[in-house]
Amino acid sequence: MNEELIRQSEALAPQLDSSRKKAFVCGLLFAALTVVGYFIDHGQFFQSYLLAFIYWMSLSLGCLLLLMIHHLAGGRWGFAIRRILEAGTRTLALMLVLGVPILLGIHELYEWSHEDVVAADEILQKKAVFLNSTSFVIRYFVYFLVWFILAFLLNKWTAAQDATSETSPTRRMQILSGPGTVLFVLVTTFAAIDWIMSLEPHWFSTIYAAIYIIGQLLLTWAFAILVGVRLSRHLPLSALLTNERLRDLGTFMLAFVMLWAYTSFSQFIIIWSGNLPEEITWYYARLQGGWQHVGYLLVAFHFALPLVLLVSSRLKARIPILTAIAAGMMIMRLVDLFWITAPAFDKTGLTLHWMDLVIPIAMGGIWLSVFYGQLKKRSLVPLNDPRFDFAALADEVDAHG
Repeated sequence: MNEELIRQSEALAPQLDSSRKKAFVCGLLFAALTVVGYFIDHGQFFQSYLLAFIYWMSLSLGCLLLLMIHHLAGGRWGFAIRRILEAGTRTLALMLVLGVPILLGIHELYEWSHEDVVAADEILQKKAVFLNSTSFVIRYFVYFLVWFILAFLLNKWTAAQDATSETSPTRRMQILSGPGTVLFVLVTTFAAIDWIMSLEPHWFSTIYAAIYIIGQLLLTWAFAILVGVRLSRHLPLSALLTNERLRDLGTFMLAFVMLWAYTSFSQFIIIWSGNLPEEITWYYARLQGGWQHVGYLLVAFHFALPLVLLVSSRLKARIPILTAIAAGMMIMRLVDLFWITAPAFDKTGLTLHWMDLVIPIAMGGIWLSVFYGQLKKRSLVPLNDPRFDFAALADEVDAHG
């Protein structure tokens, strides 16, 4: 059975390699425009670059967290998309490198990095122990070290399980994923504070990082659906990613759409009802000057429309509709992050710079090229996992064959 799964996976390698090359060429072309943008407007370059970085970083981290959740909870859905998630975690090395411009552009992005600004601001002086350039850089590498260790061990042990019928590698992945999930949430909370919330250092929210992490998972569900639909047309995943299984992925995406809406509205209503100047100004900047229309767009297309479509089992079972919702959700995740970050730099009103589109596409092309390169390296179905019924899979493969 293993040999057949490997053979079927290798048969898809040329198709995955073609996708990798197309993504790389696209990323390279838009990267050239990105370089031009850097010389035209330094400040805007770093603002747009931060948006692109936190978006694609969200997908890498979402794959890692969802992978650990799968190892903890099990479920057939996890086996169907596990290789997608594992390949996504192996893009972390790329994101470490792509994050270096953020470190180089600290003074362009974060007001707390300027000594004269801190000297004139009593609040920033009290936060200077945490918000300073040196500790920001140190924490950046600490965050990635933790994520690297988790991703490395999970990928190492899943490869070991592929090569043996012993159950110990799977057991190690399960044992790691419990504390690993807790550690991930803790570290990612601090990363969200550093990279995004500190753009406006006077403002704070205790639920902010939770919203960001939920957004990571929502983005990952959408991405897994898009890649899964494509792979479901071919063996061996056609036997796993059936219409019913893809519908289940849509149900998970619906759950996180609702969870994102719940936490986002909770943050809004608590801050608005408190009516404290240091808290309410964050929303005030995003509900005027044209930014309110982006907010309405998020309510309509990040919550209301997906909710209406995904709550229907009949609509959700139609793959073209599910694919369109997932693609729309990936776009709306970028819009949400744009609505969160851009007003921190321009308080005069809504502006959309061409680099806000070009740089995310450039980084996305490079990210996808690495992702597809990693995806083709292993069997598209995990091998020898003791939790999975390979006899039933063999029957399904024969039925689809």
